[in-house]
Amino acid sequence: MKRDSVLFLGSGDLAQRAAGALLEAGMTLAGARRDPARLPAGFQPFAADYLQPTTLGFIPDLNPSYIVTCFKPTTRDLAGYRAGFADASRNLLAALGSCQPRRLLFVSSTRVFAEQGGGWVTEDSPRADSDPAALAMIEAEQLLAAAVPTTAIYFSGIYGDPQGRLLSRIGRGELAVAEPGYFSNRIHRDDAGAFIAHLLLMDRAANDHGSLAPAYIGSDSTPALQHEVEHWLAEQMGVTPSGEGIAAPRMSPGHKRCNNSLLRASGFELRYPDYRSGYAAVLGQRTTLPE
Repeated sequence: MKRDSVLFLGSGDLAQRAAGALLEAGMTLAGARRDPARLPAGFQPFAADYLQPTTLGFIPDLNPSYIVTCFKPTTRDLAGYRAGFADASRNLLAALGSCQPRRLLFVSSTRVFAEQGGGWVTEDSPRADSDPAALAMIEAEQLLAAAVPTTAIYFSGIYGDPQGRLLSRIGRGELAVAEPGYFSNRIHRDDAGAFIAHLLLMDRAANDHGSLAPAYIGSDSTPALQHEVEHWLAEQMGVTPSGEGIAAPRMSPGHKRCNNSLLRASGFELRYPDYRSGYAAVLGQRTTLPE
Protein backbone atom coordinates (compact mmCIF):
# COMPACT_ATOMS: atom_id res chain seq x y z
CA MET A 1 0.00 0.00 0.00
CA LYS A 2 1.30 3.44 -0.97
CA ARG A 3 2.08 5.55 2.07
CA ASP A 4 0.58 9.01 2.29
CA SER A 5 3.04 11.55 0.98
CA VAL A 6 3.44 15.30 1.30
CA LEU A 7 5.11 17.65 -1.16
CA PHE A 8 6.25 20.96 0.29
CA LEU A 9 6.51 23.47 -2.53
CA GLY A 10 8.82 26.02 -1.03
CA SER A 11 10.62 23.90 1.55
CA GLY A 12 12.00 26.33 4.06
CA ASP A 13 11.74 26.71 7.80
CA LEU A 14 8.06 25.83 8.18
CA ALA A 15 8.38 22.64 6.15
CA GLN A 16 11.28 21.50 8.25
CA ARG A 17 9.45 22.28 11.50
CA ALA A 18 6.44 20.27 10.34
CA ALA A 19 8.56 17.32 9.25
CA GLY A 20 9.19 15.59 12.57
CA ALA A 21 5.56 14.85 13.40
CA LEU A 22 4.80 13.77 9.83
CA LEU A 23 7.74 11.38 9.62
CA GLU A 24 6.86 9.96 13.02
CA ALA A 25 3.36 9.29 11.70
CA GLY A 26 4.78 7.32 8.79
CA MET A 27 4.26 9.83 5.99
CA THR A 28 6.82 10.29 3.24
CA LEU A 29 8.05 13.81 2.53
CA ALA A 30 9.26 15.55 -0.59
CA GLY A 31 10.70 19.02 -0.68
CA ALA A 32 11.00 21.30 -3.70
CA ARG A 33 13.32 24.29 -3.56
CA ARG A 34 15.94 25.93 -5.72
CA ASP A 35 18.74 24.53 -3.55
CA PRO A 36 17.54 21.07 -2.42
CA ALA A 37 20.93 20.32 -0.87
CA ARG A 38 19.80 22.46 2.08
CA LEU A 39 16.97 20.05 2.91
CA PRO A 40 17.53 17.90 6.00
CA ALA A 41 17.35 14.12 6.08
CA GLY A 42 13.85 12.75 5.67
CA PHE A 43 12.94 14.73 2.54
CA GLN A 44 13.08 13.44 -1.00
CA PRO A 45 14.72 16.47 -2.63
CA PHE A 46 13.67 18.14 -5.88
CA ALA A 47 15.44 21.07 -7.49
CA ALA A 48 12.53 23.27 -8.49
CA ASP A 49 11.40 26.88 -8.57
CA TYR A 50 7.66 27.53 -8.50
CA LEU A 51 8.30 30.66 -10.56
CA GLN A 52 9.65 28.46 -13.38
CA PRO A 53 6.92 26.13 -14.69
CA THR A 54 9.35 23.84 -16.49
CA THR A 55 10.94 22.83 -13.17
CA LEU A 56 7.66 21.43 -11.81
CA GLY A 57 7.34 18.55 -14.24
CA PHE A 58 8.19 15.98 -11.57
CA ILE A 59 4.88 16.46 -9.72
CA PRO A 60 2.61 14.10 -11.74
CA ASP A 61 5.06 11.21 -11.36
CA LEU A 62 5.49 11.94 -7.66
CA ASN A 63 1.69 12.05 -7.30
CA PRO A 64 1.70 13.34 -3.71
CA SER A 65 -1.28 12.78 -1.43
CA TYR A 66 -0.90 16.33 -0.11
CA ILE A 67 0.74 19.53 -1.27
CA VAL A 68 1.73 22.37 1.05
CA THR A 69 2.51 25.66 -0.68
CA CYS A 70 4.86 27.98 1.18
CA PHE A 71 5.00 30.77 -1.37
CA LYS A 72 6.78 34.08 -0.81
CA PRO A 73 6.71 37.39 -2.66
CA THR A 74 9.69 37.88 -4.93
CA THR A 75 9.78 41.56 -3.95
CA ARG A 76 7.69 43.66 -1.57
CA ASP A 77 5.83 45.52 -4.29
CA LEU A 78 2.69 44.48 -6.16
CA ALA A 79 4.63 42.74 -8.93
CA GLY A 80 6.51 40.68 -6.36
CA TYR A 81 3.35 39.53 -4.62
CA ARG A 82 1.62 38.68 -7.88
CA ALA A 83 4.60 36.65 -9.05
CA GLY A 84 5.15 34.93 -5.71
CA PHE A 85 1.51 34.00 -5.10
CA ALA A 86 -0.89 34.32 -8.05
CA ASP A 87 1.58 33.35 -10.78
CA ALA A 88 3.07 30.59 -8.62
CA SER A 89 -0.40 29.13 -8.11
CA ARG A 90 -1.06 29.12 -11.84
CA ASN A 91 2.27 27.39 -12.43
CA LEU A 92 1.43 24.71 -9.88
CA LEU A 93 -2.02 24.04 -11.32
CA ALA A 94 -0.61 23.80 -14.84
CA ALA A 95 1.99 21.29 -13.62
CA LEU A 96 -0.45 18.97 -11.85
CA GLY A 97 -1.65 17.26 -14.98
CA SER A 98 -3.60 14.18 -13.96
CA CYS A 99 -2.33 14.44 -10.38
CA GLN A 100 -5.17 15.19 -7.95
CA PRO A 101 -3.89 15.61 -4.40
CA ARG A 102 -6.23 14.72 -1.58
CA ARG A 103 -5.82 18.24 -0.20
CA LEU A 104 -3.65 21.29 -0.60
CA LEU A 105 -2.63 23.53 2.29
CA PHE A 106 -2.11 27.10 1.19
CA VAL A 107 0.08 29.05 3.60
CA SER A 108 -1.21 32.61 3.61
CA SER A 109 -1.32 35.62 5.94
CA THR A 110 -3.73 37.49 8.18
CA ARG A 111 -2.93 40.42 5.92
CA VAL A 112 -5.86 39.25 3.77
CA PHE A 113 -8.36 40.65 6.31
CA ALA A 114 -9.80 44.11 5.81
CA GLU A 115 -9.96 45.09 9.50
CA GLN A 116 -7.88 48.17 10.31
CA GLY A 117 -9.45 49.50 13.50
CA GLY A 118 -8.25 47.02 16.10
CA GLY A 119 -11.35 44.80 15.94
CA TRP A 120 -11.47 41.03 16.12
CA VAL A 121 -11.26 38.91 12.97
CA THR A 122 -12.25 35.30 12.31
CA GLU A 123 -11.87 33.16 9.23
CA ASP A 124 -15.17 34.60 7.94
CA SER A 125 -14.25 38.28 8.36
CA PRO A 126 -14.30 40.58 5.31
CA ARG A 127 -11.27 40.44 3.08
CA ALA A 128 -9.15 43.39 2.07
CA ASP A 129 -10.27 45.10 -1.11
CA SER A 130 -7.62 47.78 -1.58
CA ASP A 131 -4.30 46.28 -0.39
CA PRO A 132 -2.56 44.98 -3.55
CA ALA A 133 -0.45 42.45 -1.67
CA ALA A 134 -3.50 41.02 0.09
CA LEU A 135 -5.39 40.87 -3.20
CA ALA A 136 -2.59 38.83 -4.78
CA MET A 137 -2.75 36.29 -1.93
CA ILE A 138 -6.54 36.16 -2.11
CA GLU A 139 -6.39 35.58 -5.87
CA ALA A 140 -3.90 32.75 -5.40
CA GLU A 141 -6.11 31.07 -2.81
CA GLN A 142 -9.16 31.35 -5.04
CA LEU A 143 -7.31 29.88 -8.02
CA LEU A 144 -6.19 26.87 -6.02
CA ALA A 145 -9.52 26.31 -4.27
CA ALA A 146 -11.34 26.27 -7.60
CA ALA A 147 -9.23 23.33 -8.79
CA VAL A 148 -8.11 21.33 -5.74
CA PRO A 149 -9.58 20.71 -2.26
CA THR A 150 -7.80 23.54 -0.46
CA THR A 151 -7.42 24.74 3.11
CA ALA A 152 -5.80 28.13 3.72
CA ILE A 153 -3.82 28.91 6.85
CA TYR A 154 -3.71 32.61 7.64
CA PHE A 155 -0.62 32.94 9.78
CA SER A 156 -0.02 36.11 11.76
CA GLY A 157 3.54 37.31 12.38
CA ILE A 158 5.77 34.24 12.56
CA TYR A 159 8.64 34.72 15.00
CA GLY A 160 11.30 32.66 16.70
CA ASP A 161 14.68 33.74 15.32
CA PRO A 162 16.90 34.65 18.28
CA GLN A 163 18.70 37.17 16.07
CA GLY A 164 15.56 38.51 14.37
CA ARG A 165 14.99 42.13 13.36
CA LEU A 166 12.61 42.98 16.20
CA LEU A 167 15.01 41.83 18.91
CA SER A 168 17.87 43.58 17.15
CA ARG A 169 15.94 46.86 17.10
CA ILE A 170 14.96 46.55 20.74
CA GLY A 171 18.56 45.75 21.59
CA ARG A 172 19.43 49.19 20.21
CA GLY A 173 16.85 50.75 22.53
CA GLU A 174 14.43 51.58 19.71
CA LEU A 175 10.93 50.78 21.00
CA ALA A 176 7.48 51.49 19.65
CA VAL A 177 5.65 54.44 21.16
CA ALA A 178 2.41 53.91 23.05
CA GLU A 179 0.44 56.33 20.87
CA PRO A 180 -0.78 55.72 18.31
CA GLY A 181 -0.96 52.15 19.47
CA TYR A 182 -1.89 49.16 17.35
CA PHE A 183 -2.63 45.52 18.04
CA SER A 184 -0.18 42.93 16.84
CA ASN A 185 -0.60 39.19 16.44
CA ARG A 186 2.00 36.47 16.24
CA ILE A 187 2.73 32.77 16.31
CA HIS A 188 5.98 31.05 17.23
CA ARG A 189 7.54 29.26 14.28
CA ASP A 190 7.51 25.95 16.17
CA ASP A 191 3.75 26.25 16.61
CA ALA A 192 3.29 27.27 12.97
CA GLY A 193 5.13 24.20 11.70
CA ALA A 194 3.36 21.95 14.19
CA PHE A 195 -0.04 23.28 13.11
CA ILE A 196 0.67 22.42 9.47
CA ALA A 197 1.50 18.87 10.53
CA HIS A 198 -1.59 18.74 12.75
CA LEU A 199 -3.91 19.64 9.89
CA LEU A 200 -2.36 17.11 7.53
CA LEU A 201 -2.65 14.32 10.07
CA MET A 202 -6.16 15.39 10.97
CA ASP A 203 -7.22 15.19 7.33
CA ARG A 204 -5.56 11.82 6.84
CA ALA A 205 -7.37 10.39 9.86
CA ALA A 206 -10.76 11.53 8.57
CA ASN A 207 -10.61 9.60 5.28
CA ASP A 208 -12.68 12.19 3.44
CA HIS A 209 -12.35 15.66 1.99
CA GLY A 210 -14.67 17.21 4.55
CA SER A 211 -12.38 16.85 7.53
CA LEU A 212 -10.86 20.34 7.46
CA ALA A 213 -12.38 23.78 7.36
CA PRO A 214 -11.69 25.90 4.27
CA ALA A 215 -9.44 28.16 6.35
CA TYR A 216 -7.83 28.58 9.76
CA ILE A 217 -6.25 31.55 11.46
CA GLY A 218 -2.81 30.50 12.65
CA SER A 219 -2.12 32.81 15.57
CA ASP A 220 -1.51 32.53 19.28
CA SER A 221 -4.19 33.23 21.86
CA THR A 222 -3.04 36.67 22.97
CA PRO A 223 -3.19 39.64 20.60
CA ALA A 224 -1.33 42.51 22.25
CA LEU A 225 -0.49 46.13 21.71
CA GLN A 226 2.89 46.32 19.99
CA HIS A 227 4.37 48.79 22.46
CA GLU A 228 3.38 46.45 25.31
CA VAL A 229 5.23 43.57 23.66
CA GLU A 230 8.31 45.65 23.00
CA HIS A 231 8.55 47.16 26.46
CA TRP A 232 8.22 43.71 28.01
CA LEU A 233 11.00 42.45 25.75
CA ALA A 234 13.21 45.41 26.62
CA GLU A 235 12.74 44.66 30.31
CA GLN A 236 13.66 41.01 29.78
CA MET A 237 16.73 42.02 27.79
CA GLY A 238 17.85 44.66 30.26
CA VAL A 239 17.56 47.38 27.64
CA THR A 240 16.90 51.05 28.42
CA PRO A 241 14.77 52.73 25.75
CA SER A 242 16.51 55.53 23.85
CA GLY A 243 14.60 58.79 23.57
CA GLU A 244 10.83 58.75 23.37
CA GLY A 245 10.56 55.68 21.18
CA ILE A 246 9.82 55.27 17.49
CA ALA A 247 6.75 54.76 15.40
CA ALA A 248 7.62 51.13 14.74
CA PRO A 249 6.69 49.90 11.26
CA ARG A 250 3.75 47.53 11.11
CA MET A 251 4.28 44.10 9.66
CA SER A 252 1.09 44.55 7.62
CA PRO A 253 -1.46 47.31 7.01
CA GLY A 254 -4.02 48.11 9.67
CA HIS A 255 -4.34 46.62 13.11
CA LYS A 256 -6.57 43.80 14.21
CA ARG A 257 -7.00 41.08 16.82
CA CYS A 258 -6.94 37.54 15.47
CA ASN A 259 -9.38 35.03 16.95
CA ASN A 260 -7.85 31.53 16.92
CA SER A 261 -10.96 29.70 18.16
CA LEU A 262 -11.06 27.43 15.12
CA LEU A 263 -7.41 26.45 15.58
CA ARG A 264 -8.09 25.49 19.18
CA ALA A 265 -11.34 23.71 18.28
CA SER A 266 -9.34 21.47 15.93
CA GLY A 267 -7.63 19.97 18.97
CA PHE A 268 -4.33 21.73 18.40
CA GLU A 269 -2.54 22.85 21.55
CA LEU A 270 -0.22 25.81 21.24
CA ARG A 271 3.14 25.33 22.86
CA TYR A 272 3.42 29.11 23.16
CA PRO A 273 -0.08 30.61 23.62
CA ASP A 274 1.17 34.14 24.29
CA TYR A 275 4.11 36.38 23.51
CA ARG A 276 5.63 36.06 26.97
CA SER A 277 6.04 32.28 26.82
CA GLY A 278 7.15 32.37 23.21
CA TYR A 279 9.68 35.14 23.51
CA ALA A 280 11.00 33.73 26.77
CA ALA A 281 12.00 30.64 24.78
CA VAL A 282 13.52 32.78 22.02
CA LEU A 283 15.52 34.90 24.46
CA GLY A 284 16.80 31.73 26.08
CA GLN A 285 18.33 30.75 22.72
CA ARG A 286 20.20 33.99 22.19
CA THR A 287 23.95 33.76 22.40
CA THR A 288 24.73 37.46 21.93
CA LEU A 289 22.82 40.72 22.15
CA PRO A 290 22.97 43.14 19.24
CA GLU A 291 25.10 46.20 19.92
